[in-house]
Amino acid sequence: MSAKTIDGKQVAADVRRKVAEGIQQRIANGKAAPCLAVILVGADPASQVYVRNKKNACKEVGIDSRSYDLPADTTQKQLEELVDELNADPTVHGILLQLPLPDHLDGNEILERIRPDKDVDGFHAFNLGRLAQRMPVLRPCTPKGVMTLLETTGVGLHGQEAVVVGASNIVGRPMSLELLLAGCTVTTTHRFTRDLAGHVGRADIVVVGVGIPGLVKGEWIKEGAIVIDVGINRLDDGRLVGDVEYDTAAARAAWITPVPGGVGPMTVATLMENTLEAAEMLDA
Repeated sequence: MSAKTIDGKQVAADVRRKVAEGIQQRIANGKAAPCLAVILVGADPASQVYVRNKKNACKEVGIDSRSYDLPADTTQKQLEELVDELNADPTVHGILLQLPLPDHLDGNEILERIRPDKDVDGFHAFNLGRLAQRMPVLRPCTPKGVMTLLETTGVGLHGQEAVVVGASNIVGRPMSLELLLAGCTVTTTHRFTRDLAGHVGRADIVVVGVGIPGLVKGEWIKEGAIVIDVGINRLDDGRLVGDVEYDTAAARAAWITPVPGGVGPMTVATLMENTLEAAEMLDA
């Protein structure tokens, strides 16, 4: 078996197009374009690239993006005051805090300070709680983007055995909740899991997001499974690879995401989707 590729670039382009159409309709109805406030603290090169990509996506779909580039020595109080100001600003529909923050800042405190209805990253405890209770509002971008990719395969998810490798707050835990909501039987594995190969080997759907190149061996993959590789890692030779051994996994799977060009584009596209959704809810 040779796996079909789940083209994240194409699916993300479709999502952005739909968002742009929604924004055009919104403006035609006399409402303002959605506004996303992006907070960057410090000058981490990777974070700067991510923020630039988000700004470019905003421009493409018609979202008004406002940048708040703060020095690395910004205090907790100063950051909290900015969040409070943006929370109270009726012209701002979404607030995004680019992680990671400098070590002296408490990111969890800041994330919890963002109004849940402006939390377009979907990280606030309120939004995660709503997802856990099967009443999702603003959903974490990467897991929601993965669900969009799974939909494009046309494979029914009810009753499927799903294994999530990694239990991070950003990907693994909300990913498990999304799959559970979709009717899968879900196993979440982590660093204390015994027999990872055994868990992966029985999965109809495998979602991997840990940041360790080649952690999941291709021969572990069940024949005909769907493989979603969230990881993106740069090797010493400059190549970008995922957390799954791609070639051997692709020989066994029915569907697989490439790295790069799989899940990555979906995260930003889903952020655009969430920002429009937040604007619609706030204006309702």
